[in-house]
Amino acid sequence: MDNQNIIIRVATPDDVHYAEAITDEMAESAKARGTGIARRSPEYVADKMKEGKAVIAVTTDGKWVGFCYIETWSHGEYVANSGLIVAPEYRKTGVAKAIKKKIFNLSREKYPDSKIFGLTTGLAVMKINSELGYEPVTYSELTQDEAFWAGCKSCVNYEILMSKDRKNCMCTAMLYDPKDHYKPEETQQFFEENKTGLERLLQFKRWKLLKPFLKKKDDNGNNSGSQQKSFLQYFFNI
Repeated sequence: MDNQNIIIRVATPDDVHYAEAITDEMAESAKARGTGIARRSPEYVADKMKEGKAVIAVTTDGKWVGFCYIETWSHGEYVANSGLIVAPEYRKTGVAKAIKKKIFNLSREKYPDSKIFGLTTGLAVMKINSELGYEPVTYSELTQDEAFWAGCKSCVNYEILMSKDRKNCMCTAMLYDPKDHYKPEETQQFFEENKTGLERLLQFKRWKLLKPFLKKKDDNGNNSGSQQKSFLQYFFNI
């Protein structure tokens, strides 16, 4: 990370005044990507700060830069580092990577025996996760806690998830198992050697999962172009 004026630390109760700005940016970012994370209220984010289960990045003059929080599932068997967000003007500066590392270490400290997992639609986050030792996995290896999956209802892709019986969706699942894992150097090497293939796989996955939801031809055999365009705008912001 290049910016020396940014401090990345465990959030405290003194940071709750940032909660509304953080959740607003989460919602805007999800809308722009055409995908979604479980929608959280400012009160929920504030509670994570009070519990010491969040990491925040701020400038030395008090402006919020980025945020991420910890959630536990299946009675602590699984931990998720959720809601990673960086303010637009600080993206592509290394802040996200630094926050992910900090929240990962905090999770390992608080829950040393828990499996840490995440869902992502982006190759950049997959790269960061790989550098920490996460491995791509099937959805069956994630928590089956109903409360976790209920959080996906606010995502625009929820219908796809349910159509696949929660076995697949636009997101790629990644997992770090403290009892059975490769070294970060190995998972990072795997990503670098296969990133082109992974990117193509993500593109194919989007097409394959999206295809059944596109409006079929009308009675005259013509594609309903305006309907498809609207759908694509909704999902992919194009």
